[in-house]
Amino acid sequence: MSEERFDCIIVGGGLAGLTAAYVLAGEGQEVLLVEKGNYSGAKNMTGGRLYGHSLEKVIADFAASAPVERKVVKERLSRGVGDDMVTVEYDSAGLACPFGESYTVLRGKFDRWLADQAEEQGAMLIYGVRVDSLLEENGKVFGVVAGDEEMEANVVILADGANSLLAQNLGYKAPPQINQATVGVKEVIGLSEEIINERFNLASGEGLAWLFYGNGEDQVYDAFLYTNTDSVSIGVTMMLGEIDHTQNSVPQMLEDFKNNSKIAPLLEGGRLMEYSAHLIPEGGENMLPKLYGDGIILVGDAAALCANLGFTLRGMDLAVESGLLAAKTVLAAQEQGDFSADTLCAYEKALQESFVLACVKGGESCLAAVKAGGYEEDPISAFNTAMGEAGIK
Repeated sequence: MSEERFDCIIVGGGLAGLTAAYVLAGEGQEVLLVEKGNYSGAKNMTGGRLYGHSLEKVIADFAASAPVERKVVKERLSRGVGDDMVTVEYDSAGLACPFGESYTVLRGKFDRWLADQAEEQGAMLIYGVRVDSLLEENGKVFGVVAGDEEMEANVVILADGANSLLAQNLGYKAPPQINQATVGVKEVIGLSEEIINERFNLASGEGLAWLFYGNGEDQVYDAFLYTNTDSVSIGVTMMLGEIDHTQNSVPQMLEDFKNNSKIAPLLEGGRLMEYSAHLIPEGGENMLPKLYGDGIILVGDAAALCANLGFTLRGMDLAVESGLLAAKTVLAAQEQGDFSADTLCAYEKALQESFVLACVKGGESCLAAVKAGGYEEDPISAFNTAMGEAGIK
């Protein structure tokens, strides 16, 4: 048994956990973050788009010092099968307005930077350690067990990913169902900055986010492409329930997509830098677990806070916002000296009042959620019109 009792123990060193650690440590809390990877970002599916509005509230002007790759100034949406696609490009200064700036990032770099910021605030981060179980008595969580070590805390924040076994063992969430999650396979392909700028019609520092729907000839899957400074993040996603009904594996689908006549010329001469796979929660409101309890809060992917709105993928900003709101809830509980569910319920209320649950639940609230994330214009009408004119539903 550890002699030291922490104000908060955070399990998982992704964006949600690191944000909570940064905020709590900055307020003088004794915070321990435990990450089973060798460093923050080691297990993340590298590359993607970060909407900066949430992190901006935590670290003002973070992009000036953070290792962001490019600022997104262009979006493309493609719909079709095989080489036959309808593509709409959305190119607007509104994508780079101060409230709505978004960036392509490589998580291996970015998460390590955020971990450094949390440590500078006073958080204690330990790596290469797996939390095996939670300390619990009469339904109240009061710490974690890692190997032979038991560590106690007033509250535990679970930020351990989409397949959080700790939350499952606690009875707070069920294992992901085949109709509630996708598997994503991604590669980072190195190209020079000059080649990327030329092939994607970008200036230095400008980025493109490109989403594709229905791109297989024999199997239908979604795909994505993001431009980084000197690389491209490219990948495919497919619902778990569809995998058994396909002729090819998901990695083979990625190869097929890369060989698409519209994509192959853009990647020509590139070198494979990184390969990764990830489980992505997409069950929406039906997948939401119990978000809090006596001495415990769930954040980020562990709380299934991810949204595929059809025209944009959202996860990183939801993770950051949930980490921030969890930290504020813990600080309020500290003031009251009460870490029971009666106090920590403020976390779910805060999520409901933010853009986060609106994004996750979908429906008409999605557009409001997207605008809350920074959009001043809606590219969907143009995209739907173009698909209708092409006879694609």
